[in-house]
Amino acid sequence: MVTYLLRRLGAGVLLLAIVTLVTFLIFYVVPRMAGQTVQQLATMYVGKAPTEEAIQATIDRLNLDQPIALQFWEFIKGIFVGATYTFGGREVVCSAPCFGYSFQNYTEVFPEIVSRLPVTFSMAIGAGIIWLVGGVSVGVISAIKKGSVFDRVSMGLALAGVSLPVFFTGLLSLAFLVHSWEWFDTPRYVPFFEDPIGWATALFLPWLTLAFLHAAQYARQTRAGMLETMGEDYIRTARAKGLPEWKVILKHGLRPTLTPIVTIFGLDIGLVLGGAVLTETVFSLNGIGRYAVQAIISQDLPVILGVTLFGAFFVVVANLIVDLLYAWVDPRVRVAG
Repeated sequence: MVTYLLRRLGAGVLLLAIVTLVTFLIFYVVPRMAGQTVQQLATMYVGKAPTEEAIQATIDRLNLDQPIALQFWEFIKGIFVGATYTFGGREVVCSAPCFGYSFQNYTEVFPEIVSRLPVTFSMAIGAGIIWLVGGVSVGVISAIKKGSVFDRVSMGLALAGVSLPVFFTGLLSLAFLVHSWEWFDTPRYVPFFEDPIGWATALFLPWLTLAFLHAAQYARQTRAGMLETMGEDYIRTARAKGLPEWKVILKHGLRPTLTPIVTIFGLDIGLVLGGAVLTETVFSLNGIGRYAVQAIISQDLPVILGVTLFGAFFVVVANLIVDLLYAWVDPRVRVAG
């Protein structure tokens, strides 16, 4: 088990290094390969209506006229030890971990991301619990009652959930559930430790909207896995031994089905933690996703770069946690991995 954990941790560190390199290449090297000059690349970091002095200053700050290897070193060094930028006669320090510096707002990107992280984290936790429990439960019941009215209705709703985008269902829920029928208050973020009940109540509608999309996929995945598993020989053997049906379903039928569920759940949570862009934008929640959208609109490339790198790290870490959970869900992975 220890060897398995060490291998997975080493693979996670290597993957983080690769993600950092790929992110750097996308934002610094690929534009040049597409024909952009150093001045044009610097313009993307200055913002709208840049002056020649501002462009040259940005080139100097980011070392854009230096060799690629040196630029990458400065990029990595900024993440671990911070960076220093010169504005006129004064210096501004971007503290470690430096995920970028907004030259439009003169603010560090990482503290801005951290300040919005509780909103995005709340979205991920609440919606994740709903879509995991709801999707798996519906999938199990549909598999057990294959061909029933519940099975057909639930799979029909699952198909609708997969097909309808979040911005459509989100706007519909706002229009009817909030404004027309007044079943919910306008969604907002309430700090958990100040008012746990208010926190859940204020975010319940965004949770449902985001969970509806993912729960549909989980229900279909669980149903397909359960239908395949429940026809195996060891299921018939368990029933022949006289085990209660609930134990046959949960212990012998559901557990093997959870392996792909754990995979997609870890990746989905990682993606949501990187920013639930559409959901946060529709419900005007100041999370990481909305922060990225505002940066795209204002062409604030350092912010976009920082959010991209931060989100990629979350996905890598979530993938590492999934690998570790495999050892609990299926002990055979410890040997095969």
